[in-house]
Amino acid sequence: MSSSTKKVAFQGRPGAYSDLACRQVRPDWETIPCASFQETILAVQEGRADQALLPCENNLVGRVPDIHTLLPHSNLFIIGEHFQRIEHCLIGIPGANISDLKRLHTHPVAMGQVSRLINELHLQPVPEFDTAGAVEITLKLNNKEDGAIASSLAAELNGLSILRRNVEDESYNTTRFYIVSREHTIPAKGTENVMTSFLFQVKNIPAALYKVMGGFATNNINMTRLESYMADGYFLATRFLVDIEGHIEDAAVQRALAELRFFSEDYIILGCYPASKFRKSVYSSSH
Repeated sequence: MSSSTKKVAFQGRPGAYSDLACRQVRPDWETIPCASFQETILAVQEGRADQALLPCENNLVGRVPDIHTLLPHSNLFIIGEHFQRIEHCLIGIPGANISDLKRLHTHPVAMGQVSRLINELHLQPVPEFDTAGAVEITLKLNNKEDGAIASSLAAELNGLSILRRNVEDESYNTTRFYIVSREHTIPAKGTENVMTSFLFQVKNIPAALYKVMGGFATNNINMTRLESYMADGYFLATRFLVDIEGHIEDAAVQRALAELRFFSEDYIILGCYPASKFRKSVYSSSH
């Protein structure tokens, strides 16, 4: 690729689901694998990557740890979101058949999402650090008895065979990603289908959270995510990560945030960005 090609960073080995998400969101960009979320963020901070995709929640296993602590101090901003359907593949070395398999390598979370397959084939689970990393390990072992659970991209990049597709227990397994950048770009005021994400810490007084929530309720603002975290390792204060539907410059959002400021110690805006079209498709299919 040319030096002018833009780059997007992700946590994991080449072929990880985060890599797949990057290629779907930024198909013409080079993807940059990183060993940790901290390294992923650092790649953007130092200019080695223009953007990064950070997984923030999964509809089966819940929130992704560390993101809420790393983002506020990163000087990076959320400029978009992406929902990635997780389609697990059963992968083996070339020439292997499903009947040959005895051991299954993958990340522990992915292992928990293919329990029916493990029981059906009587496989021995072998936890690994990463789904794509499990494919690399399977390649090195070069044994028909060893298989992996990962994306089709991981199989393709490593020259391995897909023995069965869509082996996940639940077909609706989806991970949501924040798209982050050094530049704090926001949609024009009045743009529809916009999300705003922020962190706040309530004052240690009775009903503080109730009063903060009341500001969003009375202004008819839909809150799609509310996650609580212990602040700074103490039991006396709680920090909350929030996603709402609405533009930060909307009058209703401004009124709600004014009430939030009155009952909180501080708050940090993480980003104001276009909502994914996935939200509409999920909402329409559930009604």
